[in-house]
Amino acid sequence: MPVRREGIPLGRIAGVPVVLAYSWFIIAAFTVIVYGPLLDRQNPALGVSAYIVAFAYALLLLISVLVHELAHALTAKIYGWPTQKIVLNLWGGHTQFESFTATPGRSVLVALAGPAANFVLAAGAWLILTSATMGSVAEILTNIFMWANFLIAVFNVLPGLPLDGGRLVESAVWKATGSQAKGTVAAGWGGRIIVVALCYWFIARPLLAGDAPDFSLLMITVLVGSFLWMGASASIQQGTLRGRLHLVSAAALSTPAAGIPARATVADALQYDGAEDKTLVVCGEGGRPEGVVDAAALSSVPVHAAASTPITAVSYALAPGAYVPEWSKGQELLQFLSQLEGRHYAVVDHNGAVTGLLSQDAVLAAITGKPRRPDTRRQGQNR
Repeated sequence: MPVRREGIPLGRIAGVPVVLAYSWFIIAAFTVIVYGPLLDRQNPALGVSAYIVAFAYALLLLISVLVHELAHALTAKIYGWPTQKIVLNLWGGHTQFESFTATPGRSVLVALAGPAANFVLAAGAWLILTSATMGSVAEILTNIFMWANFLIAVFNVLPGLPLDGGRLVESAVWKATGSQAKGTVAAGWGGRIIVVALCYWFIARPLLAGDAPDFSLLMITVLVGSFLWMGASASIQQGTLRGRLHLVSAAALSTPAAGIPARATVADALQYDGAEDKTLVVCGEGGRPEGVVDAAALSSVPVHAAASTPITAVSYALAPGAYVPEWSKGQELLQFLSQLEGRHYAVVDHNGAVTGLLSQDAVLAAITGKPRRPDTRRQGQNR
């Protein structure tokens, strides 16, 4: 099945892949439609060229966002944080990192590098405007570029995720409590408060005053507010899940189990020492877990046929490699399970002996705090 492309690859900058998402063209079209007529009214001499200038404005915004994200990536590179890619999209853009170990201080520095880069661009544009004589179009674009970068910088330092300023809140709470999860949740709520404040200021306040909100500001507020609310909600969910990672343990979440050779029969299983309260896991060559004995199927075998019925006939297969070390826990266990298929995993000790059976539902219940779904497959020995 062909992999769907995320966007148009623009190459690499400082070794970091840059992708232009197809959704960017939506915000480019919106910019031309909204600002083209506005520029035409303010500068009648431009005529149809006003729409070309508006598109140039969209490109300048794209460059501003790219510099912002590059600042994140290059600062992270100083600390050895690997950057997977930069994606420029409808919402501006984001820098996607691979796995790394963060600290509150470094997290803040990487986050603030983006707004700092935009402040530098805005200052550079201001110096050009105040020291050079330019034509009308160049002056318009330079002025737009200056204000765009200034607003991007100011907006991004607001104290709430997914904005860069949210990392300040996250790191402050993280430093104070020792819990990054609590910091992420607090910063996510900060992002939601920002959305409420924006909606009040640009929509509710004019309505309460008896005025109709400006249409372009209304659309921008709805778009930006939607993006922020989704990002803030995702941050709250991520922080909540991270706060429960300590509950994810292969040893703690598994049910007792014992291994039985694949060459065994049903009679052997019924007489297996210590299996009364344990699930039996079928082990193949080298002791590798290959299946799980189904208690209902086991009990349905007639007594006279028990000695001639192979244990594999009353078992269901585990996915290849579906076994985990009993000491695995937290993020390590989740990453391990993400690479395995199936819903059940044998748990083995340092000697490779089966000690338990872990279900995907048990892990999800531990992470989310939601009740565990009943397993339709009876895995215990009921005798």
